[in-house]
Amino acid sequence: MRYRRLGRTNLEISEIGYGAWGIGQTQWLGGTDSEAVAALRRAIELGLNFIDTALAYGDGHSEQLVGGILREAGKTIYVATKVPPKNDLWPAQPGVGINDVFPYEYVMESTEQSLRNLGRDVIDLQQLHVWNPEWTGRDEWRRAFEDLKKSGKVRFVGVSINDHQPESALDLIRTGLVDTVQVIYNVFDQSPERSLFPLCRERNIGVIARVPLDEGSLTGSITPDTVFPKGDFRDWYFRGNRKAEVAERVDAMKKDLSGVAEPLPEVALRFCLSHPAISTVIPGMRKIRNVEANCRVSDRGPLDEPVMAVLRRHAWNKNYYC
Repeated sequence: MRYRRLGRTNLEISEIGYGAWGIGQTQWLGGTDSEAVAALRRAIELGLNFIDTALAYGDGHSEQLVGGILREAGKTIYVATKVPPKNDLWPAQPGVGINDVFPYEYVMESTEQSLRNLGRDVIDLQQLHVWNPEWTGRDEWRRAFEDLKKSGKVRFVGVSINDHQPESALDLIRTGLVDTVQVIYNVFDQSPERSLFPLCRERNIGVIARVPLDEGSLTGSITPDTVFPKGDFRDWYFRGNRKAEVAERVDAMKKDLSGVAEPLPEVALRFCLSHPAISTVIPGMRKIRNVEANCRVSDRGPLDEPVMAVLRRHAWNKNYYC
């Protein structure tokens, strides 16, 4: 496992982090707590030292599982979590004021609940789970972040940028008040490369790349006939004709990558890690075999430029979250 600096935090975190949404058990169905715990343990054995969770993942269940692993790990593991929007709207909606989403007291109370769930006295990175650029000049989030840091309950702060809206955080970064951003970045959505990544490098902001496998489409395993359990997030995400769209796009990509020996998921993760702005990628990994495959990617370094050139041609302007 290789490690990178998380921007100006100076934390040295593993290139492969652990995305803990799926182990919350409410939106990604079919896994078990015992599988999740085994996968987390194996990830830590392989050198992973960064876990990203959220209070909203299973109403705290993900945080509680992570907390149990942290207590038994016997080594330094950095944990990031998130304050959910009070109005339960993902993504943040234009015209909705911050008092409906992240009022000061709510941010403080949510952080206290996350600390209890994790069984920790301090959170390494606290994030707002959505972001609206209309809030940039407001005092509520600024004061909450400042007071959480002063209290010692939070070391660093950041935001999880709305789906497919990387430019919405540019003015926020320019305030100098956040240490990190979390953003969708993968072969299909390469848009953060335009403006967000250059600014993050200039301001030394840590970048956490989420959805590196596009909710599973970049594993290459989704076909027009794939069936997800009812109630599973993926059943909604890939609704209608979307599975067929994805399969067509992925088949075209595989054809262009015919001379590349690595499986598509590993190529997709290496694509993310090939950009110098990225601090870590956080795929969901509920099974040990996926942990082992994904953690191996770190040792292989950036992709060669000819392969990157092929992948750049497969950028796809879509938004399946709406």
